[in-house]
Amino acid sequence: MMDEQHIDALAKLLGDKGVVTRPEDKEAYETGARYDRGRAAAVLRPTTTAEVSAAVSYCVRNGIALIPQAGNTGLVSGSTPDVSGSEAVLSLDRLTRQFELDLDNRSVRVDAGFRLSDLNRTLEEHDLFFPIDLGADPRIGGMVATNTGGSRFLKYGDVRRNTLGLKVVLADEAGTVLDLDCDLRKNNTGVDWKQIFIGTSGAFGIVTECVLNLERLPKQVATAFLVPAGGAQVLPLLNAMEERLGAYLSAFEGMSKNAIAAAFTHVPSLKNPFQGGHIPDYVILAEISRSSAPRAEEQPLDAVLETALAEIWELEEAPLADAFVGPPHETWALRHALSEGVKHLGKLIAFDVSFRRGDIMAFCDHMKAEMPEKFPGVTVCDFGHIGDGGVHFNLVVAKDSPLLTDPSFEQRLREWVFTVAVEQYRGSFSAEHAIGRRNQAYYDFYTPEKLKEMAAGLKTVTSPGKLGSVRFG
Repeated sequence: MMDEQHIDALAKLLGDKGVVTRPEDKEAYETGARYDRGRAAAVLRPTTTAEVSAAVSYCVRNGIALIPQAGNTGLVSGSTPDVSGSEAVLSLDRLTRQFELDLDNRSVRVDAGFRLSDLNRTLEEHDLFFPIDLGADPRIGGMVATNTGGSRFLKYGDVRRNTLGLKVVLADEAGTVLDLDCDLRKNNTGVDWKQIFIGTSGAFGIVTECVLNLERLPKQVATAFLVPAGGAQVLPLLNAMEERLGAYLSAFEGMSKNAIAAAFTHVPSLKNPFQGGHIPDYVILAEISRSSAPRAEEQPLDAVLETALAEIWELEEAPLADAFVGPPHETWALRHALSEGVKHLGKLIAFDVSFRRGDIMAFCDHMKAEMPEKFPGVTVCDFGHIGDGGVHFNLVVAKDSPLLTDPSFEQRLREWVFTVAVEQYRGSFSAEHAIGRRNQAYYDFYTPEKLKEMAAGLKTVTSPGKLGSVRFG
């Protein structure tokens, strides 16, 4: 528990509902999306940027460590407190008052506590959306802090590409508010300061307000499950799709047999589109879309997709073995069920890694060949964003496996996977989940000393107080 004098002082700043201290009420803020669990000294729930500033100022002046928390959907222990009970969680869950839509600018200014689903539900009536497609439902501030990518990165890019401006509270004694709320797409007047706070896990400041680029909702969508002729043919298939479909191609998602089987087991209502119900070794979910309404003289997108696939089938050494064109709601239902399906197989040890597009399948094939020898009893259930080089390399261990009684097992497994990914395939150990306590050791090991010095310097300048779970120094 936090000292009563601090509780009383913070309650005066935030109101009685703004400070949570009862253990049963803190539990949701202390428990992460995947296994991590800590103890919070208190949970602070401001409703405005001014309240965030006041709370941060008080905590910095009194040496209270703060863990910023948005939707708490992250998977690297970046949004939950440690087990010491000395850190306070600063939650954005009540920071949801401001919503200013600019239709002419195709942008929105919104408080950082808005859920992605709530934002897009409101924008839908204007035929607009924030084009970051995720299986989880995070809050906007957390998406900025982790620079989320998602399934349609191929067409729309990540959060960084779609952020125009920010308002940020620094963890200094004044609780300084930086107004970077620019709503211009072109503003080359010096350092683009908002970039310091995107993708840096909240360590340099707490994002309280965002100005976001919006896109037109797709009016026409066509999807298909594609079966590549082999792992080595996935990239040629992607290149062939891009050559024929150009900007229409909005998703190219890879799914392994094990991951698909887990989804079918966990969600029996999912439709199995494969012949005889036999799941191929690897499947691509391809999507094409356009935001204009259908025109009489235009070929429907289903026909556009089928024409492109027919052309690819006719290629010499065709990279495509089979295809199943189906309704988008059915194809995406399977893709979005993968994560939960895999999680229910057993103990999940997840990796969010990325590579040059030409290396992603080589890495996956290499790991699947080596895993039985290196770590027998570990099942690979990979899936991911093949179009942008990202893969959720999920490893599952049966809950009754003796491997889980070995205290060194998970650490040895993680070190092996990251060594192969980073050193052998020149990949990244964190594609879009950013840095949390779970990835801290790998940041420390793989980041050059000069870059760590520069990051530590930025931390000192922006937020010298105890902010976030990440050490950039």
